[in-house]
Amino acid sequence: MSRRGVFLAALACAAAGGLAACSAPHAPRERASAPPLASVRVEFEQATAQWRFDGIVQAVDRATLTAQTAGRVAAIYHHVGDFVPAGALLMRLHATIQRANLGQARAALRAAQARAKEAQTRYGRIRDMYDQQVVPKADLDRVTAERDAAEAALNSARAAVAGAAEGVNYTEVRAPYAGVITRRRVQVGEAVAPGTALLGIASLQSLRVVASIPESLGNTVRRVGEATIYFNGQAIRAARVTVFPEASAGSNTFRVHLALAAAVAGMYPGMVVPVAFDTGERRQLLVPQRAIVRRSAVTAVYVVQPNGNTLLQQVRLGEPRGDRIEVLSGLTPGERVALDPLAAMRRLEPFPVLTGSAQ
Repeated sequence: MSRRGVFLAALACAAAGGLAACSAPHAPRERASAPPLASVRVEFEQATAQWRFDGIVQAVDRATLTAQTAGRVAAIYHHVGDFVPAGALLMRLHATIQRANLGQARAALRAAQARAKEAQTRYGRIRDMYDQQVVPKADLDRVTAERDAAEAALNSARAAVAGAAEGVNYTEVRAPYAGVITRRRVQVGEAVAPGTALLGIASLQSLRVVASIPESLGNTVRRVGEATIYFNGQAIRAARVTVFPEASAGSNTFRVHLALAAAVAGMYPGMVVPVAFDTGERRQLLVPQRAIVRRSAVTAVYVVQPNGNTLLQQVRLGEPRGDRIEVLSGLTPGERVALDPLAAMRRLEPFPVLTGSAQ
């Protein structure tokens, strides 16, 4: 026997429980009393053809919160990685100037209210006198203009109060939606101006996966519009597949957005996840994933023989299809594959040789 044959025989014997198992005689084992192994016959079948690429998780709702007023950072209440509800207070600026402006605006409003009330009273008195033909029309016109000017000044004072109050509100930076803090750009005590970047926030309730596909697949993926995202053992169907209408000039690839129907536990922006795009159907050999045996770098299945014994047969695998996986080589249509590798290991042929090809 060649060195390769000796090595393969030893590997199969080890899978069967140790090299001691290989000392058994060549005589066939008795299987009359043993129950039949649970197995499945593999045949070609029409299944979805897929192309797999890596995608990056992104938050659909993400923002960089910036300062809307000048001030000095007084306190930061949340930091990178913190989950916050919508409306949560994230940061506060010193509001001395803004509160002073609000006080001035409120005082000006009270004065404007007093002037408007006085102008309205004078207008009413002159109006009565004019109706009694005691004063000329010019006096009525004068008090009417004074009343209108006072009303305009009152409205301006009210707007000034609203603006000053908004300035005070700008000193409190709040979360626009529930999410996680992704960046912090300033420190306590740092002076900021309008437009200064303060914090980054991303919502985990609305996520998508972004991937790039070759230009040759662009039309097919756009027409089929189906894709699967694989994450932590889950196969998640994309709620919507959007292929951008313009290919990248540098890489000749199309950018694709895959929307998720709901939040996925443990999935965060920036993660890299496999994405499989449906491209039609083709004939495939599929076996249950529980039938696969992995021994170091060897991937194999137990093939059930007519006499009830088994052979450890190396296979080359393709893409998973839910609880099944495609076999690219190593199996022949019509062969039966054991579903319980542990039970099948006890029924290995004497002096088993690892067969099949994973070329």
